[in-house]
Amino acid sequence: MSTPATVSFHTLGCKLNFAETSTIRQQFEKQGYQIQSFDSGADICVINTCSVTDFADRKCRKAVRQALNKNPEAKIVVIGCYAQLKPQEIAEIEGVDLVLGASEKFNLLNYVDRIEKSPGKGWVRADAIESVESFKEAFSYGDRTRSFLKIQDGCDYNCSFCTIPQARGKSRSDSVESVLQNAKLIGNRGIKEIVLTGVNIGDFRDATVPSKTGNQGADFLDLIMALEEQDNTDRFRISSIEPNLCSNEIIEFVAGSGKFMPHFHMPLQSGNDKQLRLMRRRYKRSLYADRVACIRNSMPHACIGADVIVGFPGETEEDFKETKRFLANLDVNYLHVFTYSERANTIAAEMGEIVPIQVRRQRNEELRTLSGRKQRKFYEQHRGTSRPVLLERSKTKGYLSGFTDNYIKILIPASEEVSINEVIDLDLLSMDRKGCMEASLKSGIPLSASS
Repeated sequence: MSTPATVSFHTLGCKLNFAETSTIRQQFEKQGYQIQSFDSGADICVINTCSVTDFADRKCRKAVRQALNKNPEAKIVVIGCYAQLKPQEIAEIEGVDLVLGASEKFNLLNYVDRIEKSPGKGWVRADAIESVESFKEAFSYGDRTRSFLKIQDGCDYNCSFCTIPQARGKSRSDSVESVLQNAKLIGNRGIKEIVLTGVNIGDFRDATVPSKTGNQGADFLDLIMALEEQDNTDRFRISSIEPNLCSNEIIEFVAGSGKFMPHFHMPLQSGNDKQLRLMRRRYKRSLYADRVACIRNSMPHACIGADVIVGFPGETEEDFKETKRFLANLDVNYLHVFTYSERANTIAAEMGEIVPIQVRRQRNEELRTLSGRKQRKFYEQHRGTSRPVLLERSKTKGYLSGFTDNYIKILIPASEEVSINEVIDLDLLSMDRKGCMEASLKSGIPLSASS
């Protein structure tokens, strides 16, 4: 077949997926393909999937339908975690033409000329995850103001509920040199903030570089110390880090850094030690509380977020109440709440004492309500203060959005005084109904919406 002129991308899931999608998109751009929006009816539509919840299947099917509704002749390619876990199942979705597993997704260009649009089962290229041993670098560019820079992939933790080790393989890292080169390249393109991302970034290791901290090979602390010396990037942000890997030294470094933002996101999953043990997490809740206290003592203004799973097998009503009490008294500022869903080939899926779906949903709602209260309290604590904000596009017409250094979301009228990809000091005024802080220029001059 002739080379298609247009290609579009649709990403489901995490920042890591966005970084990888963007890198594949950049490969296509270098080969002369025209990049279009996903709803434009492009010749090739690439769907990068997630596997975190049981919605992976329906989200994938929905995306396939959306693409074919715009162009019934579009070549549909599915990649990502779900494609590695269940490639044959995806290949049987009507309209899917090619499924690429973890070892082949960055080689998509090698397959595009061989994709055939025909009824029946799609073409599958997915090797066993054990064959995936190398690290593939990736970073996002051109999609949004900030860049997501992949520094690590895979995970060795094997939590009882998680399929990531099956989808992405063992933990492996980029080299310090490569990360620094990519960060410099991103900065040279005018990007003001880089978000470090991966599956378990606190497990970063580069055995080829001596560690300044006494470990065998450079670790995550060595990496962020090296990034601090970059002279063309204003801001770095840590996407998420396991509490047992968020050391005092990392916290102290961020507290004294001029570039790393005072924002920590640490997965908790449960505030109950019994549940943490069943989940095969590598800490108790006392360690988590200690990490939060350490951050707060070093950076009273820092934003701290937590992941929580509700309805895990065996979670009794008292277990849930214990988690809720723990979170209510914990000085974290927002929660990402996940309703537990059974994942095939996980230890948790074989456990008894299943929590009814309606109970899981109710618990989810309770913790989301608690999260809203915590976020509002944190925002109100900063009312009347001034913080640096990186301005970005907003979905609200006539406005710009952005995040302060400590992750307070801002919404301001677009005007001639400010522009996208600019870091400016803003006075924080009050929280609006959309969960954002209204703000004005530090000079006290209110921003008026441009016509």
